Amino acid sequence: MEKRGKMITRSRALLLIAFMATVTFAGYRLYSGLRQEKGAPPVKSSVNLLMEAMNIIKKRYVDEVDEKKLVKGAIDGMLSKLDPHSNYMPPEPYKEMKINMAGSFGGLGIEINIKDEKLTVISPIEDTPAWRAGIKPNDHIWKIDSRLTKGLTINQSVNLMRGEKGTKVTLHILREGQKSSLVFPLVRDIIKTKSMKSRTLVPGYGYIRISQFQERTGEDFANAIRNLHAENPSGLKGLVLDLRNNPGGLVDTAAQVADHFIGEGKDDGTIVTMKGRIPGARMNHYAKVGEKEPHYPIVVLINGGSASASEILAGALQDNGRAIIMGTQSYGKGSVQSVIPLRDGSGLKITTALYYTPKGRSIQARGITPDIIVGAKELARKGQGAEGEKKGDAADFREKDLINHLEGDKPGKSSVKPAKPVDVKAPAVPLPGEDTANDYQLSRALEMLKGLDVINLMAGARGGGQPAPAAAGKAAQ
Repeated sequence: MEKRGKMITRSRALLLIAFMATVTFAGYRLYSGLRQEKGAPPVKSSVNLLMEAMNIIKKRYVDEVDEKKLVKGAIDGMLSKLDPHSNYMPPEPYKEMKINMAGSFGGLGIEINIKDEKLTVISPIEDTPAWRAGIKPNDHIWKIDSRLTKGLTINQSVNLMRGEKGTKVTLHILREGQKSSLVFPLVRDIIKTKSMKSRTLVPGYGYIRISQFQERTGEDFANAIRNLHAENPSGLKGLVLDLRNNPGGLVDTAAQVADHFIGEGKDDGTIVTMKGRIPGARMNHYAKVGEKEPHYPIVVLINGGSASASEILAGALQDNGRAIIMGTQSYGKGSVQSVIPLRDGSGLKITTALYYTPKGRSIQARGITPDIIVGAKELARKGQGAEGEKKGDAADFREKDLINHLEGDKPGKSSVKPAKPVDVKAPAVPLPGEDTANDYQLSRALEMLKGLDVINLMAGARGGGQPAPAAAGKAAQ
């Protein structure tokens, strides 16, 4: 009897263990299922959904559908939901992009984007058919030849405007303040985007304009600096660095320009920081230790057409206290795009990181705020008064106006307090006898440099004091 009771007890224990194991396993399966439902659907499930949609379209669409066209459309759709600068590049546009990076392509010379579903000019590139014809920032291109641009992608619009040298294309443009459409018959040319122009404004004061950062920009800048020193054997008293309407380009060459002025007396000087999700997208550009340009005053001119690499350069000089930034708020493109080649010769251009200035300010959707705000005005010639301010300085829209634009870090994450901008009024008459009579911003930059030179002379006569540009730059942070 005792033996039988022990067997019953053991049997009940085994049944209880089996029951608990079954309940535990069922609970685990239920928990796992609930987690899967609450979380993101598995990749395989999403791909199956995409394939299901494609099969339905192929079977039931009113016309026969090209599968390759569907696949490319799906990729375009995916990227268009990310941000304005991520897109799919078919083989031909991808090839053209690589040519463009080298600084030569066939076309008109216009930087464009989509604003409010309209094809809009960001800025024309200097010395190109579009620039010579008078196409301006913020122009709305509503028709290319006989093709309406409404609904076209950036790539489709670019393909319509680019072509072989000597071929013709007509742009139909709507411009603010104009009652009727403007027609621009243009002839395509090889666009060798000259990235550099330099000259002496008046003895002792140099001017360098960078229109785009290309492969040779760093070398060209070094040559321009040497030429200015040769033209001014008594030494440069100041430099105007003009980045207005500069849409950007290669970050490496922008860093090479900054390297002429940043890093003196330090182990290194930070030029720009890039922060991305993957380790390969996180990096810093530092100035090289070595001989730098003399500490003469520098004024950097920017406006709403100054974007990307030009904002990086302006921000680096501003944060390092090496230059005074003058003009209007820059465009605010602070994102890094990487192009990944695909097996069919096409490419995926996707945003992989964001740019930050040396003091941790995000450029994205904010831009660079000038230390001194000076709007674009045209000064009349021959002693006449200054004309009214132009509407739409460089570009009335910026990165923050684009659909699906990425937001930068929320204000307050950086410890840097931006300068309170100084709004400068226009003088009654232009500066006489100087090559700045029809460029108000440039005339004010030159006036600023001369004033800083006087301050330096006075400080030197008193036997002390910091150079004016460094002091002004530090005060502006």
